[in-house]
Amino acid sequence: QVQLVESGGGFVQPGGSLRLSCLASGSIVSDMIMGWYRQAPGKQHELVATITSGGTTNYADSVMGRFTVSRDNDKNTVALQMNSLKPEDTAVYYCYAHPNFWGRGTPVTVSP
Repeated sequence: QVQLVESGGGFVQPGGSLRLSCLASGSIVSDMIMGWYRQAPGKQHELVATITSGGTTNYADSVMGRFTVSRDNDKNTVALQMNSLKPEDTAVYYCYAHPNFWGRGTPVTVSP
């Protein structure tokens, strides 16, 4: 089993930045694809970004060029650097490890 705990969410004004972190424990995750999903109020759960064990990344079109996903396999962590935040980025952000491990989520609110 893998336990995932997110941190770093909060409130930020449009154009601002936040950095989310996720700490994995309970099992070795260095070989797993990890990443972030989000769910905005009234909307479907959607992929934000993923990263393979080798560092290959994949991003949703809506965050490309603004968000950066990274991982530290030695520390069992994955991070999401979010820049140029927009109100439509408001959501609960969930850490993910393949095939089906999820954190409890951390809320991000972008508002004037």
